[in-house]
Amino acid sequence: MVDIQKPVAPAASSSASGSTTHLLWFFGLVYVAEGSGGLISQPLNYYLKQVNGWTPVQISAYVTILNLPWMIKPIYGLVSDLVPLFGYRRKSYLLLANAIAVAGYLLVTRLTVPGQLVFVLMIAAFATAVSSAVSGAVLVENGQRLHESGTFVNQEWLWYTISAMIAAILGGQLVQRLEPTTALHSVAAVMACAPLLVIFGALFLVPEQKTSLNIQGMKNTLEELSGAFRRPRLWIIAAFIFLYYFSPGLSTPLYFVMTDNLKFSQAYIGFLGFLAGCGWILGAWLYRPHFKKLMLKKMLNLSIAIGTVLPL
Repeated sequence: MVDIQKPVAPAASSSASGSTTHLLWFFGLVYVAEGSGGLISQPLNYYLKQVNGWTPVQISAYVTILNLPWMIKPIYGLVSDLVPLFGYRRKSYLLLANAIAVAGYLLVTRLTVPGQLVFVLMIAAFATAVSSAVSGAVLVENGQRLHESGTFVNQEWLWYTISAMIAAILGGQLVQRLEPTTALHSVAAVMACAPLLVIFGALFLVPEQKTSLNIQGMKNTLEELSGAFRRPRLWIIAAFIFLYYFSPGLSTPLYFVMTDNLKFSQAYIGFLGFLAGCGWILGAWLYRPHFKKLMLKKMLNLSIAIGTVLPL
């Protein structure tokens, strides 16, 4: 028995290592694409402010609509879990969602009316949110299987932040150098390229076998989900996350203050977004050598303390 099992371990280890590497590349591509979503923020704010003369309240309400697809993000993952599309629970959803996102951003390059823009951007936001939710499901499944959940999450945030930093610089430069409408359309054209990275990753880097609809499994999942929603701990965590990220003055109102009161150039505003991302990069870089060994509770307490004190 010993002789039979000895050759198996290196092969299994090699297979797991290869799978981990492929998934690290996949999560990098997904979050480069997702991080680039912030590219349109500054050009859109500038376009609505300069061309349409909108106030901070109007722009905030407009942008809030685009956040709605992200507020129901768990639903997309649940549908993906329960209902395979063309035999796959992950790949098919990733391919379809990102194809829709590409089409949506290309269509934005032809639009100027705010009502039309928000409709098409909403569709693109839905597609991106679906892609993000399904990618998260890929992470959970494979992170548990390979015992690499922390590594995968760190990879996600690392590349998300790198992409967001580049997007902040690029968005500021485009607004600074181009007319508002041209800047908005240029950004939309660039953003149409990002979902293509996820399409490539879904095709070649995600390990998934075909499956069929499992009615009993669907019933079991819905029962477990119903039980989870009745647990007070879930709502306490949801309330904490809401309060931790609730900062209404640090988005559109701050943009108006920097533009009108502080007289910052659009390029410098973009640079400030880049600078803010440097902290995220530092945290991701320090995670593996220093923070991975910390107990989860200590890491959470440290993160909460830093995240509370610095905004003050």
